[in-house]
Amino acid sequence: MEQGGSQANSGFPSSFVNFLNFLGKNSLKIIGELGAVAIFFFYGFLFIFSLPFQFKKIVQQIYFIGVKSFLIISLIGLFTGMVLGLQGYYTLVKFGSEGMLGAAVALSLIRELGPVLTALMIIGRAGSSIAAEIGIMRISEQIDALDTMDINPMRYLVSPRIAASIIVFPMLTALFDVIGIIGGYLTGVVLLGVNSGIFFNRIYDSVVSKDVTGGFLKSLAFALIVSTICCYQGYFTHMRPGGFGAKGVSLATTSAVVISCVLVLVLDYVLTSFLL
Repeated sequence: MEQGGSQANSGFPSSFVNFLNFLGKNSLKIIGELGAVAIFFFYGFLFIFSLPFQFKKIVQQIYFIGVKSFLIISLIGLFTGMVLGLQGYYTLVKFGSEGMLGAAVALSLIRELGPVLTALMIIGRAGSSIAAEIGIMRISEQIDALDTMDINPMRYLVSPRIAASIIVFPMLTALFDVIGIIGGYLTGVVLLGVNSGIFFNRIYDSVVSKDVTGGFLKSLAFALIVSTICCYQGYFTHMRPGGFGAKGVSLATTSAVVISCVLVLVLDYVLTSFLL
């Protein structure tokens, strides 16, 4: 008995074993979740190209995600450019470089702020609605009804939203960039007196095709991430451990927004590291 007790006492502390158990269990859970999301995206993306093409559904989602986001993207882009122009001017004037204001505003928008803020705005306006809509269809058994009628729910619900996001995100990012530069022009040139010719000439000299391409690549990556996460959270609302029914939909919507925002920022850092 004493020998067995000494062997038990010589083992790892129970708290350390519990920590390893907790770490391993949650690591496996995260890996399994990532695999499920990857498979979900693969099927959703694959069904975009299945016949017959769903042009009508895709156009409807382009209108919902893109056209209805036009006003908020324009408004945020304008004031983001104006703030960049204001802050950039008072920073650059300390070094006698206020002539570089146009380049600073344009590069900040095209490389970083345009794709990221556009994605975050779409998540808040359209992504939450996508998760809630599909989640309500799940708890009201409409998705089960589609299965019963031999209609593939992935092809009918998920694929058009992924396709529309791929089309809409780069277009809204371009809109954000252009209106943001106009906002920087209003602040820097109209209000603070920077020479208009120098402002645009610096943009022309500084912005190269690599900057524009990098911004569009980011917007495409964000489109895939946001559409997949929001659809996934809504589609599997019924499998959430936190609750079912209305509570499950609310949790799924919250998770879709939070996870999408975090992944957009993380992916932005990763892509920036490769694109610089």
